[in-house]
Parts: sequence; C-alpha cells; structure tokens
Amino acid sequence: MPMPSLRLVFASLGLIALAACGGRTAVAPSYQQEMFSTGASPFAHNFDATVNETCEAARRALLSQGFLTTMSQLDTVDATKNFQPSAETHVVVSFHVVCTPGENATNQSIAYVNAVQDGYALKKSDTSASVGLSVLGSLSLPIRSNSDAMVKISSETVPAGKFYDRFFHLMGHYLNTVPRSAPVAADDVKSQPLAPSLILNSPELTPTPIVVQTPAAATAIHASDAAAAGASEPAAAAAASAPRTSETQ
Repeated sequence: MPMPSLRLVFASLGLIALAACGGRTAVAPSYQQEMFSTGASPFAHNFDATVNETCEAARRALLSQGFLTTMSQLDTVDATKNFQPSAETHVVVSFHVVCTPGENATNQSIAYVNAVQDGYALKKSDTSASVGLSVLGSLSLPIRSNSDAMVKISSETVPAGKFYDRFFHLMGHYLNTVPRSAPVAADDVKSQPLAPSLILNSPELTPTPIVVQTPAAATAIHASDAAAAGASEPAAAAAASAPRTSETQ
C-alpha cells in the first residue's frame, strides 16, 4: 500500500477517535438541577387551619393509607410504609411533614412535605470450604453455605408531581370533615359596661339591717331573761299576801 494511503487511513482513524471522545457529554450532578426559586413550591401547600390542625390532618391522611406514623412534636409528622415489588427487592417510602404558621398565624398554616424512597435488593453470597480426610487419602469434600442479606442500593427523593398533589388533596378532605375549633377574632370581641347600681335615697326604702346573733350570745340572752322572770315572781307573791288596811271614815 502506498505511503499516502497509510497516512490517510491513520488520519481517518484519528478523526474518528476524536469524534468519539468529543461526543461524550459530561453528566451534570443531580444537585445542579436545584433552582431554589422564589415561586410556588410543589412541596408546600397553604391551608386555612392552625398548625396543630394541619399536622393532625396530615397524620390522619397517612394513617388512612397504611403508613406507620410517629408524631414526636405537634408540628412534625414522620411516617413509613414498606413495599415488596418482587421476591428479591424491597422499597421503603418515608414521609416527613412539617407544619408552620402562615401569613395569618391565627387560622392559616403551611405544610411542607418530603418523601424519600429507599430501595433494597437481596444479595446472595456463597462460601465454600474443603475438608481433607487423611484416612481415605487426599479426599476433599466441599462445604457450601449461603448468607443472604438485604442491601440498600438506592435512595431518592420522590420528585414533585401528582404524588404530592394527591396527598395535599387528602389532607384538605380531613380538614373539612374532622371537627375542629374555630378561634374567635380579636376584632369580634365587644365589651359593654354594666348598668350603674341603684342608690336608694328615700328613708322609707332604706333596708333595715339584720343583726345576726351567734348561738353563745343567744343562750346568754335567754338565761338573763329567765333569771329576771324568776326574781319578779316572789315579789309579786309577797305583795298579794300582805293584809289590807281599811280606810277610816
């Protein structure tokens, strides 16, 4: 083959290699997709309810779907649910709900929801060993054992979409159906002074005070009255028995 032809072949191969290398685009990390925009968040929703009522609705919504919930604080709800897609795979969905006051802290709140999906796979590992028996010669018997274990293979936040929309809709259902307290606004509370007391200026209408006597004082009064009555009776009897003198004409 002539030399120019060989040079052309090598040049073509070099161009092909450069094109192949240049065609590979670097994959951007996942965190580069976070925009941190100030617009409406798909992971948050506003409710016309207090913080405690909103978190209670979230707890009821998760319980109704088979989640195991834990509520360590009144403004936080954690829940988990297990799934078994196949015999060798296992999935755990973890929910985390945080309730904060809204623009009007009296009867508005915001629910922030985050769900994480963890994937597990069954890992099989075989171990073997051999035993030599000197009596029978150099005979080796293989001994095999299996040790299976679930290994975590993935962990991902559930992306925004219909998943969270369905959850927020179910929360709103429980807020509308479950009885809850309605706070009274400060502007609706009205106070009115009481009517002045009646002043009785007429002497005829002036009430007579009532003297309340204790049992000891009442007993002493009765004893003094009885003693006075006993002393007057002998004097009256003596006056009646005295002779009367006739008047001289």
